[in-house]
Amino acid sequence: MAVPPAYALIATDLDGTLLRADDTVSDRSLAALARAARAGARHLVVTGRPAPRVRPLLDALGCTGLAVCGQGAQVYDAGTDRMLWSVRLDRELAETALGKIEAEVGQVYAAVDQDGVDGLTLIEPGYLMPHPTLPAVRVGRRDDLWREPISKVLLRHQTLSDDALASIARSAVGSLATVTMSGPGTVELQPCGVTKATGLALAADHLGLAADRALAFGDMPNDIPMFGWAGHGVAMANAHPELKAVADEVTTSNEDDGIAVVLERLFPAG
Repeated sequence: MAVPPAYALIATDLDGTLLRADDTVSDRSLAALARAARAGARHLVVTGRPAPRVRPLLDALGCTGLAVCGQGAQVYDAGTDRMLWSVRLDRELAETALGKIEAEVGQVYAAVDQDGVDGLTLIEPGYLMPHPTLPAVRVGRRDDLWREPISKVLLRHQTLSDDALASIARSAVGSLATVTMSGPGTVELQPCGVTKATGLALAADHLGLAADRALAFGDMPNDIPMFGWAGHGVAMANAHPELKAVADEVTTSNEDDGIAVVLERLFPAG
């Protein structure tokens, strides 16, 4: 009888974790994930990117099952191209939250991810996409951001660091929204109480997988809730200090196949 793997669920962030700087996944990482799959482990992408911006990557990875997108606001089924679960950010609350933040720090520039499998990323004048390869539609004024239901708001400030903006935003918005920092130039507002952990827990429950047999990889503070949920959290060498502080171990960087390094140890060939 085959021995079950120590970890039945492998949850990987994308940017700065599984993906290299050029938005590709190395052959070594693909081979390590395939080896883990042959041993019986299930791979789930858990990303801040909305589902429409993830589909091409899921295709490249050969993923036809579930993915947790939009910082946990979306559980997306790649095989059927539909949402199993999604939470919207109330647009009036989002506007109010932006106003409270701007009262503290002055002008910020905003973008939104629309809800749904075909939702667009809209950016207002002055907002610069942190990932220039991701498609976005520029609108004429901020009011245009709210024309369709949204899953989150993305914020940038001309002078404040991401850490400073995130800290001030948390104090300013209170319970109006959850504030996360998911990468360079990426401070986000999402529905209150929604995190990568809530989305991952829903997906895992759907698959009948337990938290204590979950292995999570990440690089930014938005991965902290996921590490708190999973049985074992692995931070990349390039990870934010806040995530490294709560990680069970630190691997090499995303450019140096950090995920593969751990998976090759846990799922040896043979």
